[in-house]
Amino acid sequence: MTIFGITGWSGSGKTTLLVRLIPALIARGLRVSTIKHAHHAFDIDQPGKDSYEHRRAGATEVLIASANRWALMHELRGAPEPSLADLLTRLSPVDLVLVEGFKRNPHPKLEVWRAATGKPPLFPEDAMIRAVASDGPVPDCDRPVLPLDDVDAIADFVIRSAGLAGRARAVG
Repeated sequence: MTIFGITGWSGSGKTTLLVRLIPALIARGLRVSTIKHAHHAFDIDQPGKDSYEHRRAGATEVLIASANRWALMHELRGAPEPSLADLLTRLSPVDLVLVEGFKRNPHPKLEVWRAATGKPPLFPEDAMIRAVASDGPVPDCDRPVLPLDDVDAIADFVIRSAGLAGRARAVG
């Protein structure tokens, strides 16, 4: 599995780009999964549901399954947060894993940067950022700058940068 990150400050448009990029990559014949890092407490379960009650009762893992999907929830219960490498071992094999977050990890990334966020670009401090996708000029950028709304150009860049050109098919 090849990993490629989408990084940037909160509010820069990472998720918006990802939800447009995933179908563009799939249209090119790639199998794609994602890993999203959350910096805060989150819960995909709801109070009152059986799976929630199982976790509340102390279960370390709860797997819930239906005819349409399954999900595994693992409670850390004070154990350290798993690394990106640990999380990758839990995924089924695919061509490409897009990682949102984990901005300090040393994997190839595309930075999403918009001046409107008021935050400085990350690329000057991160050699793993291969390009920047932006809605305007990026001052002093020494990497390719891609238009944030040109999802096809971004998909092509990700495929080339991730070394997947031989697996992807052209779209036209």
